[in-house]
Amino acid sequence: MHIPGRAAKPVQPPPKPPRRPPPGTPPPTQPGGKPKGKKQKRNVKRWIGFILVLFLVVMLAFAGWLWTSWNAVDRVDLSGVLDEQIGDVTNYLLVGSDSRSNLDPDAVAGAEPTVEGSRADTIILLSTSMAGTKMMSIPRDLWVTIAGSGTKGRINGSFNNGPANLVATVQSALDVPVHHYAEVDFASFAGVIDAVGGVTIHFDHPASDPASGLNVTEAGDVTLSGRDALSYVRSRHYTEFIDGRQITDATGDLGRQERQQRFLLAAFSEVGGTKNPVAIGRAASSVSEGLTVDTGFSLFDALSLGRHLGGEAPETVILPTTPTRIGGAAVLVLIQPDADAVLQQFR
Repeated sequence: MHIPGRAAKPVQPPPKPPRRPPPGTPPPTQPGGKPKGKKQKRNVKRWIGFILVLFLVVMLAFAGWLWTSWNAVDRVDLSGVLDEQIGDVTNYLLVGSDSRSNLDPDAVAGAEPTVEGSRADTIILLSTSMAGTKMMSIPRDLWVTIAGSGTKGRINGSFNNGPANLVATVQSALDVPVHHYAEVDFASFAGVIDAVGGVTIHFDHPASDPASGLNVTEAGDVTLSGRDALSYVRSRHYTEFIDGRQITDATGDLGRQERQQRFLLAAFSEVGGTKNPVAIGRAASSVSEGLTVDTGFSLFDALSLGRHLGGEAPETVILPTTPTRIGGAAVLVLIQPDADAVLQQFR
């Protein structure tokens, strides 16, 4: 109804429905030109899918690399001598052989590749279980009865008749079970250390040994390369520089045993804690060239061992021995009953 004196309001037409864009029109964009809606979600899904596929390809390639390296490892049939595993405790006999067959002439001083054959330079009994990991060095000069012969001699001499004889001698002389065997030569040892970027050892004093090539000029934490690591663990004339004097370690094989354990703890921690898949692959490739394991030692066993060693550092156990001379030879004999009390931890 119109009231006189007032202007009539114009009638507003009803709003028109929005027009649909013709086919082929690009979707509306946000500031900056980024597409909206479903297309943006599709692009995100494509990127996620691409990343997942790339990750899967990398993992498969790494697994293949690892599997190929493991298949290249030498095997020795010790089924007739190794003990059957009962429960969750596994004892590994780890042997560092001074075989020069794969060794570069410049790898370490005093280790010329012309030396034929191999000797058990380092012998370690490593035990893993749910309760933890224990590691014990067996001195190479330990005087024992050699299995299968009834004769007495240094325990590393049993290796002359092959790994089976060494395993049997360790079992009978120390009354401990052995479930798996692994032997690595010097060349592979050096390669693994270099693959993970070296291993750091603390030196209380500068130290050297011209016979093995060791030459540490500064005290403190020192990162050893593969070459330096070999010189360190093989040193038999370990000499420290203390207050301007040269003092040679008088403990002989016992001191060498302690240095080997110290180094292996650091090496296990470094290798086991490595997260870089390239470094892991290189370490696997290096060790496969000079590693020998028993035929029952599977890749799963190797990964399980790595898992144990990558956790807390193994507990070091010292086998009680004392030096003596037998037939003019300097050897070590067990101190009883102390030795039995220690060995009980591996039985």
